[in-house]
Amino acid sequence: MAKPRLQYVCQQCGAMHGKWAGRCSQCNTWNSINRDPTPVAANKLGGRSAHKGTAVAMHTLHGESAPPPRLASGIKELDRVLGGGIVTGSAVLLGGAPGIGKSTLLLQLTYTLAKNNIATAYFTGEESIEQIRMRAQRLGMLDGKSATLPIRLASATNTEDICAAIETDPPPVVIIDSIQTMYLPQIDSVPGSVNQIRGSAFELIRVAKEKGVAVILTGHITKEGMIAGPKLLEHMVDTVLYFEGDANHHFRILRGSKNRFGATDEIGVFDMQSGGLMEVANPSQLFLEGHKDKSAGAVVFAGMEGSRPILVEIQALVAPSSMANPRRNVVGWDAHRLAMLAAVLETRGRVALSQHDIFLNVAGGVRINEPAADLAVATALLTSLRGSAPPSETVFFGEVGLSAETRRVAYPELRLKEAAKLGFTRAIMPMDDKVDDKATAAGIATKQIGNLKELVAVLESTGNVNSKGKAR
Repeated sequence: MAKPRLQYVCQQCGAMHGKWAGRCSQCNTWNSINRDPTPVAANKLGGRSAHKGTAVAMHTLHGESAPPPRLASGIKELDRVLGGGIVTGSAVLLGGAPGIGKSTLLLQLTYTLAKNNIATAYFTGEESIEQIRMRAQRLGMLDGKSATLPIRLASATNTEDICAAIETDPPPVVIIDSIQTMYLPQIDSVPGSVNQIRGSAFELIRVAKEKGVAVILTGHITKEGMIAGPKLLEHMVDTVLYFEGDANHHFRILRGSKNRFGATDEIGVFDMQSGGLMEVANPSQLFLEGHKDKSAGAVVFAGMEGSRPILVEIQALVAPSSMANPRRNVVGWDAHRLAMLAAVLETRGRVALSQHDIFLNVAGGVRINEPAADLAVATALLTSLRGSAPPSETVFFGEVGLSAETRRVAYPELRLKEAAKLGFTRAIMPMDDKVDDKATAAGIATKQIGNLKELVAVLESTGNVNSKGKAR
């Protein structure tokens, strides 16, 4: 019989090594490589099996299979991100910083499912049953009817015991809080290590697929904002959700980064209150709270998050700098894109920014990822530099190229409708020959520009900036 070949695994990144080393060659972490307790059997065929495999069945592309059934969670914002509800037999990974509200969201999900007569099993490895009951009481869930709801709670960390409980009486939905606390006794490493996370997740997902149970796993994130553990964990599950937010702001954003059953760019917005997480039906109104129409450097950007249009305020402060390398501080946007846009304004638009500090902030703590914010950021920088207010009741959107030209962006009609709904009467955007009729129907006037020089001309015509770029 061939002698088993040992493997070594990095506990930080999950990289496999043929022998032990003091530092991982993939992530450069010291003292993170441990022996894998499941060695690989070597053979005389160079790693190939000596037995012949069985041919797998092949199918055609066309079929009559129905779409996977979904369970309505009762939380519309969560259903939006999931693509219409929880798919039975799927695995969902929910990541977020400690204290962001993951457990609160899952407990509210358990309660709303139970009210719709959908049984849910909640396994916690971080809290006791009494702590969960205290949270439920704080959220107002313990009423006269709560005792009859199909909710099952358990405080357990042994993955084998949890899988046995699921197989004995499988509920439609299982919640594991969190995957970093689960362990398999046969794996010789502590809970939270790469081997334990990988093994525990594999067993839970296997049971979910076999029994048609939807399992929701929660996971902590690292300081880089990624889910702790091996990257393989995100490949194993069907859906990956990130619960984002700032401790200094009261709203939370649920964002999907992977979804095999729906779109990956949807978001759900929640408002953290004393009674739990409340759904926000109109996020634009929340993000524009406190916006002043006549403030220099404050511009409203009409953005898109998935299929949802969102209006946010972009604030810029441009101040003279005495340092050799002026500062470029950004909150809520890409710092590299700000540097690129400042270079375009300096080179193509003849706007002196090289001797100025630039501070950019997306109000409300929301983060913008799309390049359609270029035009709004450029307007904020210009008006802040000259100390003038942008045009009133106006929204901006559009991408800016390296030649200072503006480029069309996706879903302009949805952006215009959202702006008109909130009382805006004008939009400055790139050239688009398909927008005129839709803009008229939305009740909002549009000004289409082809480059940044035309943007300066628009600001001149509204009385904000004179021909030399100075405030009036």
